[in-house]
Amino acid sequence: MNMEDMVIISVDDHISEPPHLFKNHLSGPALESAPQFKHKTNGSSYWDYQGLKMASVALNGVVGRPKEEYGMEPTSLEQLRKGCWDPAARVDDMDVNGIASSLNFGTLIGLDGLMFCNAPDKTYAVNHVQAYNDYHWHEWCEAHPGRFIMNGILPAWDIDATVAEIHRLAKLGATSVSFNENPTKRGLPSVHNSHWEPMWKAIADTDMTINLHIGAGNASPHASDESPIEAWITTMPMSVSIGLADWLHLEALHRYPLKIAMSESGIGWIPYLLERADYANMQHTAWTHSQSYLKGKKPSQVFAEHFYSCFIDDAYGCRNLDLVGEDRVCYEVDYPHSDAPWPDAPEVLWRSVSQLSDELIDKVTHLNAMKLYRFDMFGKIPKDQLTVKALRAKAAANGVDTTVKSAGGAAPENQADKQRAITSGDVNAMFRKHAEAV
Repeated sequence: MNMEDMVIISVDDHISEPPHLFKNHLSGPALESAPQFKHKTNGSSYWDYQGLKMASVALNGVVGRPKEEYGMEPTSLEQLRKGCWDPAARVDDMDVNGIASSLNFGTLIGLDGLMFCNAPDKTYAVNHVQAYNDYHWHEWCEAHPGRFIMNGILPAWDIDATVAEIHRLAKLGATSVSFNENPTKRGLPSVHNSHWEPMWKAIADTDMTINLHIGAGNASPHASDESPIEAWITTMPMSVSIGLADWLHLEALHRYPLKIAMSESGIGWIPYLLERADYANMQHTAWTHSQSYLKGKKPSQVFAEHFYSCFIDDAYGCRNLDLVGEDRVCYEVDYPHSDAPWPDAPEVLWRSVSQLSDELIDKVTHLNAMKLYRFDMFGKIPKDQLTVKALRAKAAANGVDTTVKSAGGAAPENQADKQRAITSGDVNAMFRKHAEAV
């Protein structure tokens, strides 16, 4: 196999929601009370929901700008590539990046629907969740059959509404939902609480996949505000380990065939976590009584039966697929964030997978994702039209412009001072200042 022969699915990308997000799916009081897209006099944009103001209209949406500006957060849609919020333009950006299909998480609404969970008045919050899901399904997925995998959100504060929305999404044709790996961060019961039993059953009954995205619940820790920001960026994927270790011990996994996707996780660190979990179980189960829920299985066996992971650039993990599970690894681009290798995803991916057999390359690049999400893109588009070569030829014919353009936005105060490293504190201060200005 050559690089251009690959067919690539990205299981972790992001949408920057457009101003008309709710207008085609709500009316009356439900529309009037939905999040509103507003502008400041200085030209920056923000969303307002019941007095909750979201300044970052496109968190880390920096593809297409010079790398020197990657730390500058967009403050308006005009500072973004159109593919961040327009599905047709996104398809163009996928073509030029050799990506056949993509699964997306929201920005405004939070990775797990956080905004609606935080709403002081939830009279219409369930309607707003449904409207977002309808937008995602009808205006993204259905508008471009075979190019997008639906990823719904849930009204997690209301278990009955959550179950109803799972079944509604399944009837639409959705096969996955986003959830918080630690709902206690939302003031909700932990995943080990019987409160979630109806949801586990609904997920199993509809054969949904649960997407747990990094940062939705457990924060990615950093040593101090004086730590260089690259130290924080380095460990971000591995912060998933806290949630994964917790879910490995979820008793419900022994009663339901749940499928859990660790989104934006990386894979190289997973073999050690599983080795450590198995050792902890062997060494401590006599007094921890973990077999009361593990039912004779090792944590590594639980992982092999229920969990999936993905990577952007992970040659080490790909060399050790036997320890991670060759059927449980997918690929991600993370468009439009600063880690995204756009428009060079095939070249970056090839560094990690070129030493693998053709069979394993196909699994990692698309077959595992198709099975996990029950997504038959070849039923919509012939395979030979979805290779890296074919998609890039299509992008060239359509004149897709990848010219790097300066865009501006909020920046760390010492962005221009190249004599001192940007720190975690600099970035946090930038976000605080930007939010306070709204």
